[in-house]
Amino acid sequence: MILNFFSSHGWQSWDIEHRPLIPEGMPVLVDDDLRFEDGPAAPRPAVVVNRWLRELPTSGAPAPSSWENYARVLKAWAEFLAEHGVGLFDSRERLKAGLSRYAEHRAAGPAEARFAATTWGQHMSILALFYRWAMTEDYAPAEPFTYRSARALFAGTGREVRVNLAVRRTPKPHVTIKYLEPDFTELFRKGLRGLAPDGSQDTGFHGRELARNAAVADLALATGLRLQEFTHLLPWEIPALPPEPTAVPIPFPVPAGITKGKKFRTTWISYEALAAVRDYLELDRAATAEGSSWRPARGWGDPLLVTDPDARGGRINGVRRSWESLTCAERRRLVAPEGGSCLLAVKNGGGPFTAWATVFERTSDRIRSRFEPRFPHVHPHRLRHSFSMRTLEYLVSGHYRQAAKLVRDTDADAALVFYLSKSDPLLVLRDLLGHSTVLTTEKYLRRLDTTRIYRHAYEAAGSEAGLVDTAAAEREADAEFDDQDGA
Repeated sequence: MILNFFSSHGWQSWDIEHRPLIPEGMPVLVDDDLRFEDGPAAPRPAVVVNRWLRELPTSGAPAPSSWENYARVLKAWAEFLAEHGVGLFDSRERLKAGLSRYAEHRAAGPAEARFAATTWGQHMSILALFYRWAMTEDYAPAEPFTYRSARALFAGTGREVRVNLAVRRTPKPHVTIKYLEPDFTELFRKGLRGLAPDGSQDTGFHGRELARNAAVADLALATGLRLQEFTHLLPWEIPALPPEPTAVPIPFPVPAGITKGKKFRTTWISYEALAAVRDYLELDRAATAEGSSWRPARGWGDPLLVTDPDARGGRINGVRRSWESLTCAERRRLVAPEGGSCLLAVKNGGGPFTAWATVFERTSDRIRSRFEPRFPHVHPHRLRHSFSMRTLEYLVSGHYRQAAKLVRDTDADAALVFYLSKSDPLLVLRDLLGHSTVLTTEKYLRRLDTTRIYRHAYEAAGSEAGLVDTAAAEREADAEFDDQDGA
């Protein structure tokens, strides 16, 4: 089975009357014989899968990266079944037998084929969605899954849910910490700058582009942006630096063209992080991109030449466009007026730099081997988790409310000051992260360790108000365990 990605480029020469309705970049599965049908019989399974994929944008999966993931899951499953003589829409008995063999293959088969429990669970969820749709559309007579009923609690309300028994159990969320504690965050920031933990120069490290790497990492830590979001920002989308340092965070618009689900949102950034990004743009980046003759790779498409750029948009190949409307793929092809890529981060020669996972992983490895053996692997999304935890800690502790009071007599954004002073922490975090509902934020936070944050906030507030004697409370708790014979 072959996986392709649809492009309507040159559709006028396809001998069709109208441009196809298939979304750009949509995965398309084609059987090895390059055929889509066998006469008047029912459509081939690959055709049915393609129909399901084309409905994903309106079925809760608007991101192209999700389409590709779903397509690869179906492709791997269909190929495995075909290898064992089982059809994608076979009988329930044969599908269940195929699923059992597939589970064994992914758990204990060849090393390159094995899945972690979380990856296996994700694949089973995707297959379950596909088979439920196929049964509803009368393509599939049965599905391979067995379910049990369970009662789940969401936002204080219980309801019955179906649990797929094919999903392997995973450790409780608190077992693995998925964010950086403040001391590890500082280690990471110093490591990106080529510094040792004490702030001195790390003489054993001879890395390049330190200002770029540090500025973009600070941006991710201070805004909570996803990898595809901070990677595809343009210099003109970076907010202006306020004339004076401020304790109140600065609004940071995130254009819809690069967000998950194509939803515009506004997050925020600290003055210090924004200043670092501005310094990089005006000094290191300007020097790297000056006079560059870079052009996008041929496989990316034709270059998009930018002229007359401003904060809202620019002329692209002579046509005025807003930055908001540009997708990630289009942004990679933008060529700046003075030469070089238009993406925020550039590499030597002026081309776009996008290998952040590699940079963060190498920095983590160096810190772990040279300074701190406990230091975790840092992938880009861990910075988003770290932002969430730090922001929640500030919100719960009243840090931002106090900051808002300090700028009462300045020209700070009055709406933001009011928002910081009055809004519920979960609602604020929901907006910053771009979640559709606060329920999503609650479930997201449940996977992190928020108990410490609320406990510290409670103890600090109680001590300041003279309401809680934490030492006495500790003694009372100890006594509960010491008095084994008490009632």
